[in-house]
Amino acid sequence: MNGPQKQPTWRKPAGMLAILLIILVWAVLIVSASEFIGQLHILLQSVIYLIAGVIWIAPMRPLMIWMETGSFRAPPTT
Repeated sequence: MNGPQKQPTWRKPAGMLAILLIILVWAVLIVSASEFIGQLHILLQSVIYLIAGVIWIAPMRPLMIWMETGSFRAPPTT
């Protein structure tokens, strides 16, 4: 009835730590740039913070694929 049991791998905990590290490093970079960004026009600040708030997501998809499959590329669909 049940499929083969999958053994837990080290990739998921390592991937979660990598995700937390990426978020921490990104937050530190943005906070350290906030003094410079704060001197800009409010509309430009909004655009910068909007982009900075979304761009950190870019490395997450390959990292999550790696956590599941062991490869940074998505497996081919059939």
